[in-house]
Amino acid sequence: RIHVMAGRVPLGTDRAAVAGEMETTFIENLRYTADLLSQEDMIGLLEPINNRITDPRYYLNTPHHAAAILEKVGRPNLKLQLDLFHCQIMDGNLSRNLETYFPLIGHIQIAQVPGRHEPDSPGELNFPYLFELLESLGYTGYVGCEYAPKGDTLEGLGWLRSYWESRGLQHGGTSKAAK
Repeated sequence: RIHVMAGRVPLGTDRAAVAGEMETTFIENLRYTADLLSQEDMIGLLEPINNRITDPRYYLNTPHHAAAILEKVGRPNLKLQLDLFHCQIMDGNLSRNLETYFPLIGHIQIAQVPGRHEPDSPGELNFPYLFELLESLGYTGYVGCEYAPKGDTLEGLGWLRSYWESRGLQHGGTSKAAK
């Protein structure tokens, strides 16, 4: 799996004025890329990145837009990389978005909103609920942790140990009953 970036609206340009041209170019580039990736049995991932905080000029900024682009491109080896941090900032309604776009999702990324820190840091998102929703939907892929740890890396993964323990699991996500 490889993240395929969408690019930025040129400096000093009105987004609406160049949207059609940018979409045409993006779709052509994605078809070309998808065909190359298919030769290597790889999946390309499109990630909507919020343009309210992270990157005001980033072209692809909502899951709705990404889904429309994926449909127009029409290649089965292109999927949605849904970063819950960006999705919450742009649209909220994470449960509905996960359910709606689940068939398109090829990868999930997480960070707490608004600080972009660990899932157990203070913020808007209820990660135990979201993880249970992903399980109920049948998500079996990886969940990428794209956040800025408040401490060192090991300390920053303490939330995961606590989450596993709350679910009756041991380090590594294995069941205590299985041991």
